[in-house]
Amino acid sequence: MTIILDGKKLSNKIIENLKQETENSSKKPKLAVIIVGDNPASQIYVKNKQKQAEYIGYESLVIPLPKDATEENILEHIYILNEDTNVTAILVQLPLPEHINKQKILEAIDPVKDVDGFTSYNFGRLALNYTPYAYPCTPKGIIRLLDEYKIDLDGKKALVIGRSNIVGKPLALFLQNRNATVTMANSHTQNLKELSRNAEIIISAVGKPNFITADYIENKPVIIDVGINRTPTGLYGDVDYNNVFEKASYITPVPGGVGPMTIAMLMENTYELFKIQRSLIM
Repeated sequence: MTIILDGKKLSNKIIENLKQETENSSKKPKLAVIIVGDNPASQIYVKNKQKQAEYIGYESLVIPLPKDATEENILEHIYILNEDTNVTAILVQLPLPEHINKQKILEAIDPVKDVDGFTSYNFGRLALNYTPYAYPCTPKGIIRLLDEYKIDLDGKKALVIGRSNIVGKPLALFLQNRNATVTMANSHTQNLKELSRNAEIIISAVGKPNFITADYIENKPVIIDVGINRTPTGLYGDVDYNNVFEKASYITPVPGGVGPMTIAMLMENTYELFKIQRSLIM
């Protein structure tokens, strides 16, 4: 029988625990979000993050900038937030407009306030299997979900489809650090179907609706669908869920799988950075 990996249920539990911890704290964490431009999806994501932060009891600050904002203008806001001792966590909502050097912007964030774990300092520590100030939210959420369902990663053949710095690369490092045997692929990989059929864990983050079809699946693998693809006919993951479902041992739905876990990990990272910063002051 196929088991659904319920990210919504687990994320709610994490959020409620954070809410209780925050209520017992005299000082509250503060999450600052910079959003550049008027991308509709980004606007929705930022509102959801702000709503969740306020529900937990965090302070939140959203800094909206026009789509023609300069790198210097964005950097100026980051430097101010870096120096503001009341700000716990800084997030720059992606994607940024094409004229902006994304890595230059992300690198400007103080690593101890880098809630997404995207700076080279935090990413590098993950690569070296050291503890960063914060782990990237989506990969961290996936690992937490696998752990919740007691899915053993040790020695398992894991296929990561997608090579982004946000999901694919850090997730491969996470899995390697947990002793999984990792293959990284992308939508151009020529023998992808063969690799997929041999995998025990398949994680797809290619951003193509219903990209993974039933003929990619054998041997009842664990399937993690990171894709959130908005189309004229609705919202779809990377995995053809209805036709793949019976061929999986475990599977995440879209929505309700990885998405809620990403936001929960963002909130957890904010609280963990809050604790780290307090310990540095004491």
